[in-house]
Amino acid sequence: MTGYDAGEASRWRGQLDEVAGALESLTAALDSEDELDSVLKSVCHQVTHVVHGADMASITVLRDGVATTVASTDQRAVDLDDGQYRAGAGPCLRAAATGETVRVHVQQAAALWPSFTKAAIRLGVESYLSAPFAMAQDSKGALNLFGFQSHGFDEVEEKLLGLYARAVESALRSNARYLLFRKLAEQLQDALASRAVIDQAKGILMATLGVTADEAFNELVQRSQRENVKLHDVAEAFVASARDKARAAAPN
Repeated sequence: MTGYDAGEASRWRGQLDEVAGALESLTAALDSEDELDSVLKSVCHQVTHVVHGADMASITVLRDGVATTVASTDQRAVDLDDGQYRAGAGPCLRAAATGETVRVHVQQAAALWPSFTKAAIRLGVESYLSAPFAMAQDSKGALNLFGFQSHGFDEVEEKLLGLYARAVESALRSNARYLLFRKLAEQLQDALASRAVIDQAKGILMATLGVTADEAFNELVQRSQRENVKLHDVAEAFVASARDKARAAAPN
């Protein structure tokens, strides 16, 4: 093995060790209760340290056709993304929309996205790499890298970025499931509270009118329909009225 080959092998071993350590710490963050924004920002900073030639990073989420930058290393990356969103074209949008990784240098980008490329050149950006990820049927995204070196990314960097894109996808999917479960839990809690008030109102009607549980419930339903008010609100008002009457009748 030549000195050059040995040096290259050593460099790749070092880079792979760094990637393994970075992904391990990222996995720990995904398993913890860290805020999603913090995790995604950590991904952006990690990937610029691990991927050779990466100077800035951002994460684009495309939801219902609307693109948003949800995390970045700095404002310059956000500005570059915003330029693509305004133009309706660019490497991050193509990656997110097509589900295919986009790797281009400045000359290629100039032919594809001239308005975006002009803004990028002013910031000294000459290389672009965007890896796609998917969250749901109507939600996609891309993890984006910007480099100041011409021809700054190769197939190895493309594979590495793909690993990080999968981590972003995992984080966003987990967060979406958490939000869904929280919403369902809140709805269940509201339903249980509503049921308790309705049962309480039924009990009062059964005691005061001498009717069955079904008859008491039908009475509440009829009031709800007559007054065009939700059943829960009718029951709540009825219970409050009965409570006020009981307090007024109580001896001082």
